[in-house]
Amino acid sequence: MRTFHITWITFFFCFFGWFGVAPLMPIIRDQLGLTKSEVGNVIIASVSATIIARLVIGKLCDTLGPRLTYTILLMVGAIPMMLIGLSTSYASFLIFRFFIGIVGASFVITQFHTSMMFAPGIVGTANAVTGGWGNLGGGVTNLLMPLIAAGFAALGFVNETDSWRLAMVVPGAILLLMAFIYHRYTTDTPAGNFKDLAPRYNTARNQKGALSVALRDYRVWILTLAYAACFGIEITVDNVAATFFIDRFGTGIIAAGAMASIFGGMNLFARALGGLVSDRIGRKFGLRGKGALLGWLLVLEGLGITLFALSNTLLLAVISMLVFALFLKMANGCTYGIVPFINKDNIGVVSGIVGAGGNLGAVLVGFLFKAEHLTYADAFQYIGIGVVFIGFLVVVTRFQAKPLAEAVSRKWVLDR
Repeated sequence: MRTFHITWITFFFCFFGWFGVAPLMPIIRDQLGLTKSEVGNVIIASVSATIIARLVIGKLCDTLGPRLTYTILLMVGAIPMMLIGLSTSYASFLIFRFFIGIVGASFVITQFHTSMMFAPGIVGTANAVTGGWGNLGGGVTNLLMPLIAAGFAALGFVNETDSWRLAMVVPGAILLLMAFIYHRYTTDTPAGNFKDLAPRYNTARNQKGALSVALRDYRVWILTLAYAACFGIEITVDNVAATFFIDRFGTGIIAAGAMASIFGGMNLFARALGGLVSDRIGRKFGLRGKGALLGWLLVLEGLGITLFALSNTLLLAVISMLVFALFLKMANGCTYGIVPFINKDNIGVVSGIVGAGGNLGAVLVGFLFKAEHLTYADAFQYIGIGVVFIGFLVVVTRFQAKPLAEAVSRKWVLDR
C-alpha cells in the first residue's frame, strides 16, 4: 500500500508539471506573439514525445523494473520543466514543451507497478484508482498554476507577463523530490526488487520478441484505439479548456483555470468508478463484458462531447463538460481494467503500446485545433462524432471467449 500511494502521488505531480503551462497559455501566447497555428503546434508537441517515450518505458519496466525506471524518468523530465522559462521565441518554447512531454510516460510505469502489486481480481480497480488520482493533477494544475504565477508576481519576484517562467520551476523541483522518494521507499513487487528476485521470476519478462507478439494481437490495437478516444481526448481538453473558455465566453484566466480544473477534478472518483465497474462486470461476464462496457462508455462520451461543442452558454458548456468527463474517465479506467489480461507475461509492453495510443489520439486531434478555418467548438464536434464511431467498434470486438473467472483462477494458481 505504501508503493500504491507513492505511485499515484508521483503520477499526480508528473501530470501537474506536464500540463503546467496549459492554463498559462493566454499569457504566453501574448508575450511570445504566438498565432493560433503555433499554439496548435505547441499542443501537438506536448503530447507527441510521449508516444515514443511510453513504448520505451514499457519495455524498461519489464526489464529494469518500475522503481528504477520511474526514478530515471523523473530526473530527466524535471530538466526541461524547470528550464522552459528560458524560452524567448516560438521555436525554443516548442522544443521545451516537446521534451516536457516525456514525463507523460509516467502513466505506463504507474499502471505497470500497480499491476505487479495487486491480485488479478482487483487489478482493474487498483489501476483505475492510481491512474485517476494521478490524472487529477491535470485538473489541479489548471487551478493552481495561475495562482502560483500570480503569487510570484504579487511578491515582486517577476512582473506579471514573466510570472509563468518562474512558476514552472515549482513542478520541476517537486519531480526531483519525488525521484528520491520513489527510489527510497518503493519496491518493484511485493516480493522485492527485480534484481533481488529468483531468475525464474524474470524469465518471461525478459523474453525477446515481446513487442512483436503484442503488435500482432488485434485486441491490443483495439484497446489502443479506444484509449486514443478517451485518454487522448482527456489530455487534449487539459491543454485547451482554459483557452476555450477565455476565447468563447470571455472569462478571466483564473476563472477559466478554475472551470477547466473541474474537468480534471472528475478523476477523483470517475476513473476509479470505471475500474470498479469493469472488475465487477468481468467477474460475471468475462473480458467480453468488460469490452462491451468500454464500448458503450465511449459512445456516451462522444455524445457528451458533441453537446459540449454545441453549447451556447457558459452554464451549459460546464454541465456538458461534466457529463462527457464522467464517461471519458470511466472509459480510461475500464481500458486498463482489460490491459493486464491481454498478455500477462509482458504487461509493460502492452501497457506502453496502449498508453502510446492515447497520446497518438491527442496528436491527431491536435491538428483540428491548429486549423485556422475551424473554431475550437468545431473541433470538439468532429471529435465527438469520431469517438462515437470508435465506441461502436469496441462494442462488437471479441476480446476473449473464455470467462474471465477461469483466467483469473488459473493465473492465481500459477503465481503461487
